[in-house]
Amino acid sequence: MKTQVAIIGAGPSGLLLGQLLHKRGIKNIILERVTPDYVLSRIRAGILEQGFADLMREAGVGARMDSDGEVHDGVEIVVNGRRERIDLKGLTGGDTVIVYGQTELTRDLMDARVDSGQTTHYEVSNAQPHGMLEEQPYVTYEKDGKSYKLECDYIAGCDGFHGVSRKSIPEDCITEYEQLYPGGWLGLLSDTPPVNPELVYVRHARGFALCSLRSQTRSRYYIQVNKDDKVEDWSDDRFWAELKRRLPDDLAEKLVTGPSLEKSIAPMRSFVAEPMQYGRLFLLGDAAHIVPPTGAKGLNTAASDVYTLYTILTKVYGEGKTELVEKYSEICLRRIWNGERFSWWMSNMLHTFEETSDFEDKMYTSEIDYYLSSEAGKRVIAEQYVGLPFEEIK
Repeated sequence: MKTQVAIIGAGPSGLLLGQLLHKRGIKNIILERVTPDYVLSRIRAGILEQGFADLMREAGVGARMDSDGEVHDGVEIVVNGRRERIDLKGLTGGDTVIVYGQTELTRDLMDARVDSGQTTHYEVSNAQPHGMLEEQPYVTYEKDGKSYKLECDYIAGCDGFHGVSRKSIPEDCITEYEQLYPGGWLGLLSDTPPVNPELVYVRHARGFALCSLRSQTRSRYYIQVNKDDKVEDWSDDRFWAELKRRLPDDLAEKLVTGPSLEKSIAPMRSFVAEPMQYGRLFLLGDAAHIVPPTGAKGLNTAASDVYTLYTILTKVYGEGKTELVEKYSEICLRRIWNGERFSWWMSNMLHTFEETSDFEDKMYTSEIDYYLSSEAGKRVIAEQYVGLPFEEIK
């Protein structure tokens, strides 16, 4: 088999890249280790930056996002009971975010791929990139007991933190930066109306909390838990009681509780691999970087990788600008480190970690109070939250 771009991984990054390339007439085949249902079962982020939403529209898959997603003009931050609203739209000149679950946008991308007749091979095993430094790389894999070779011009590694793509790069050719945070986020999904029309981030002495939503009838709530906590330690009743303790009184009184549809604990980690390419192999999304969820940057930084690679390959195939290939990692990392910094900053400002000294706690409290007390400070948060513009690639 032969194609122009081999994509390893059928999550949002791989599917969005494939759809955008298809729109430009660039052939691609996606290889995925698990089933479509398993991909759709992943409960992840639901906050889309302006740039991500625009990419969905450019890919021709934004109709349901625009009809069913919720446009949010602002977000609230609560520190020691004091509520402050960040006017995203007003402070950025009109930019907003859209609340639209990852499961739904993944389904939209899957449906579009099927409708357009593009090829996706699910339940493949032992996928392995080869010849990344050569002009004709290829990927070997197995499916239904048979071995296959997929020849291509370029390989896009969209297979996550534990995938094969990053591990295929020689250790002396890549540097990994990592910081682990104590504890994690216990998330609960419920068919209950959201406690607030906009997201609410809470800094509290007992730990961080977040009130989020998927729709006006489905809510997603999070509380910070200790590193040794397990999901089974937290009954629904215990979760709701703890969440109420961390919310301001007016919100706690309005909170509607109900049975959980799903509960899980997400660890908090900052991770970046440099460079994000090895010859004709490109790393995208979690394969190259992970952020703590506080700043809603995980899915959105992946989208910026997709934009960069899609734009470069469009110019390679359409204009013969092969020199742009070598700039992929450099361009991506400028935005990735900015997203990492914002997520790190938000995490430290809004969490109470066991390892934080009393002095550091006072500094973090003072800093977030400074940002929330001035329009200039709120504008910085707003600009980062809605996402900086994608870098122009010429």
